[in-house]
Amino acid sequence: MTEPNSVFETRNVTPEALASLGGGHIAYVKEIKSEDVAGLFPQAPDLAPGMTLFALHAADGTPIMLTDSREAAIANAWSNELQAVSVH
Repeated sequence: MTEPNSVFETRNVTPEALASLGGGHIAYVKEIKSEDVAGLFPQAPDLAPGMTLFALHAADGTPIMLTDSREAAIANAWSNELQAVSVH
């Protein structure tokens, strides 16, 4: 177990190891444009271009949900017992 404030060297981490961090308890919130929704959420209806939305993803990148507010994405993570982090 590492200390909460320890430094984590990322240059030697494989994509697979990075995706498994958090053991299914971490999700991330990412701001996306409506033009990118169809690639992540094929079942989503057509959206007007230029909208800013927020996607909640599992640590391995699997899309979980889409919303129009960061707060709703974080609330959904919490309700599913996930720790949400933001990605820039």
